[in-house]
Amino acid sequence: MGRGGFKDKKEYTWEEIKKHDKRDDRWLVISGEVYNITNWSKRHPGGPRVIGHYSGQDATDAFRAFHNDLGEVQKYLKPIHIGTVLQDEDESELNTDFRNLRETADKMGLFKPSYFFFMLMLAHILALEVMAYLTLYYFGTGWGPFVASIIFYATCQVQNGWLQHDFGHLSVFHHRIWDKVFQYFIFGFIKGASPHWWNHMHYQHHAKPNVMDKDPDVRVEKLFVVGEVMPIEVAKKQKKSMPYNHQHKYWFIVGPPLLFPVYFQFMLFRHIFTRKLWVDLVVVLAFYIKFFVLYTPILGLGWTLVYYEIMRVIESHWFTWVAQSNHIPMDVDNDKAKPWLKLQMHATCDVEKSFFNDWFTGHLNFQIEHHLFPTMPRHNLYKIAPLVESLCKKHNVPYKVKPLWTAFRDVVTSLKHGGELWEATYHAHHLS
Repeated sequence: MGRGGFKDKKEYTWEEIKKHDKRDDRWLVISGEVYNITNWSKRHPGGPRVIGHYSGQDATDAFRAFHNDLGEVQKYLKPIHIGTVLQDEDESELNTDFRNLRETADKMGLFKPSYFFFMLMLAHILALEVMAYLTLYYFGTGWGPFVASIIFYATCQVQNGWLQHDFGHLSVFHHRIWDKVFQYFIFGFIKGASPHWWNHMHYQHHAKPNVMDKDPDVRVEKLFVVGEVMPIEVAKKQKKSMPYNHQHKYWFIVGPPLLFPVYFQFMLFRHIFTRKLWVDLVVVLAFYIKFFVLYTPILGLGWTLVYYEIMRVIESHWFTWVAQSNHIPMDVDNDKAKPWLKLQMHATCDVEKSFFNDWFTGHLNFQIEHHLFPTMPRHNLYKIAPLVESLCKKHNVPYKVKPLWTAFRDVVTSLKHGGELWEATYHAHHLS
C-alpha cells in the first residue's frame, strides 16, 4: 500500500506534475499523493476555480484548511488518485511546524464552536433590525428617528455579514447542510444577498489571497492598481488607462461608497441569473418583499428607496475599510506557489485586539489566524494568535499587528504608493 492507504501507483516528479496546470489538464498533490482533478473540479462543491487554482501545485494545507471531515472527503479522492510524488519537495521544517501547530490547535479544542456565542450574535442582529423598524414606527419619520433607524439597520447588515461569513466557512456547525441553512437565512433573507455568489468569490480569495488572476478581491485593475507588481504590469501593457496616480483620491468616491450599492448588487444578480440559482433568487426576493412591505407604508416608496441606498452606503463604507485594511497594504503578486503559511502571512495582517475592534470587525482583526485556519470559530482566533506569532518568529516570517486607524490609513498610503509606481513606469515606457 502507498501513502494514505492507497495502492501503489506510478510515481511522478514535481517537474512532471507542474506541467498539468491547464484548464483541461489539472493535477494537484495532497500529502504526497497525486490526483487528476480535470473532470472532478467541475463537480467540486466549492466550485471549479477554488480547486483549480492549485493545479500543478501542492494543495496539502489548503485542502486541510477547507475540509473539516477528512474521512468524508476521502471517498471522492480515491477514484481520482493516479500516483505518488517521487520526492515530496514540500516537507520543509516550516510546513512540518505549521501542521504540528494545527494539531495543537485541534487538541486545545479551538475548532469547537460556542453555540451560545453564535446565538448571541444572531440575537443582536435580529434586535438591531427590529429596533430599526420600531424607531420609525413609534417615533415618526423626522430626521432624528430617520437617521437613528438607518444606523440601526446598517449596523444590523454589517454584523449580518460577519455572522454569515462564519456559516459560510462551516465554522459554526462544521456541517455543510446546517451551516448552509443558516447562511441562507442570515445572508439571503435578512441581508438580501446570494450565499452561493459570496462563497464562490470568497473561497477563491482564501485559496490564493492577493494572488493576481486568482483572488477576485484583487481583480481591480480597471479602477485601481495595488501592490508592487500590478502597477508595473498595468503600466507596461496599457497606453490609455485610468489616472491611477490619483487613485488614493478617487478611492473615497468609487471605493467604499459604491461597492455595496452598485457593484455587489449588480454582481450578485448577475451570478444568480447566469447560473440559474433559483433558491438564491427566492431568498433574495424575500428580503426585498419584506423590506418594502414594512417600510413603504411608513416612508412612502420614494423615501424608502432613499433610506435603502443610504443604509447600503454606510454598510459599504464599514465593510470595505475593514476588509481592505487587512489585505490591500500587503503583498500583491503573481502566483509563486508559496507554502500555505507564507502565502497567507504575506497577504494578511492583524489589527489590535479590543472589545470594540473584535465587534466592529467581526473578529477579522485576527485576519492572519482566520486565513490560516478558516474553519476555526472566530471567538477562538485570539487564543491561537500567540502560537502563530511564535512560529513566524522562528522562521523569520513577518507577523504584522496594527492599531485600527493605522490599518485604515495604510489603505490610502498603499494606494498612493501604487499610483506613483504606475505613473513612473507609465512615463518610462510610453512617454519617453
